[in-house]
Amino acid sequence: MLNINNISKSFTQRGTVLNDLTLVVNKGDSIAVMGPSGSGKTTLLNIIGLLDKPDSGSIIFNGTSLAGYTDDEAALYRNRNIGFVFQDHLLLPYLTIHENILLPLMAAGYDKEERDEKEKQVKSLMQRTGISSLSDKYPYQVSGGEAQRAALIRALVNNPSILLADEPTGALDAKNSDKLGDILIKMNRDFGITIILATHSAVLASKMNRIYTLEEGKLIK
Repeated sequence: MLNINNISKSFTQRGTVLNDLTLVVNKGDSIAVMGPSGSGKTTLLNIIGLLDKPDSGSIIFNGTSLAGYTDDEAALYRNRNIGFVFQDHLLLPYLTIHENILLPLMAAGYDKEERDEKEKQVKSLMQRTGISSLSDKYPYQVSGGEAQRAALIRALVNNPSILLADEPTGALDAKNSDKLGDILIKMNRDFGITIILATHSAVLASKMNRIYTLEEGKLIK
């Protein structure tokens, strides 16, 4: 579903971060990208999500080249196909957990019937991840692990083809990290969501079906 062909990316202060990197992603894959801080893991995810552009190379998604997309086209691609989870849950403090999860629906412009269906999906996902009782709580009233599970549901609410997770357990303790990793794999198996995550955690990486290390700008198995 995704072909990343010979992409390179450099920054003025950091030099070359990605160097002729190639990756083929199949539907339903779960992929971990490991490597030290500064190795380019986040840059790679940002390029896949069209938050950044490579200096050279191409990205083909379901047979369509993403090169030359306008900002509006890139935003539409992200909204329809990409879910993001970051190390910081990025929940808005003045919205409840339920309202935070529903935020992507507001941007998508669903009609009432579609929105009602999405509401049912959100309720099911909250039950699956053990946070259904936190619907009316605010982010400061829940634990870091619970907030991160809410962020994961928010990323899944538009049924993305690919979930991009950047150090999703980086701010969690070992118990909550393990729990979130298990939830990610369950979502991958139950819904066929393709997962590409960047992590320092060998434990989290071991749950994925493919593990790469990013070294000198290239992915090494």
